[in-house]
Amino acid sequence: MRMRCILVLLLLCSCTFGPGAAQSQSSSEQGRKVVRRAMPVYPEIAKRMGLTGTVKLIAVVAPDGTVKDVEPVGGGPVLIQAAKDAIVKWKYAPASAETRETVEMHFNPQSQ
Repeated sequence: MRMRCILVLLLLCSCTFGPGAAQSQSSSEQGRKVVRRAMPVYPEIAKRMGLTGTVKLIAVVAPDGTVKDVEPVGGGPVLIQAAKDAIVKWKYAPASAETRETVEMHFNPQSQ
């Protein structure tokens, strides 16, 4: 158990975490409108350690507005999965073709 904690700490320390805004804030840098957003669940280990950070992802969105795939571009490994789990639940406005939307999700345990 102790070794596992040390490995997690080393992994976390190898990531760059900057000051983040409230977790509830996220942005889509493309023009396609988000119709429904799902908020990420702040990982318990990140909360206990007081980690903040921003996760940047590319969401592949189908013409009907559903998220088909999510590719992480940057962010801490502990926070990436929580962001991906939330983004796949998002719904975008319909469009004539598949699009790739850049999304940033900010995590801050003090806003919880």
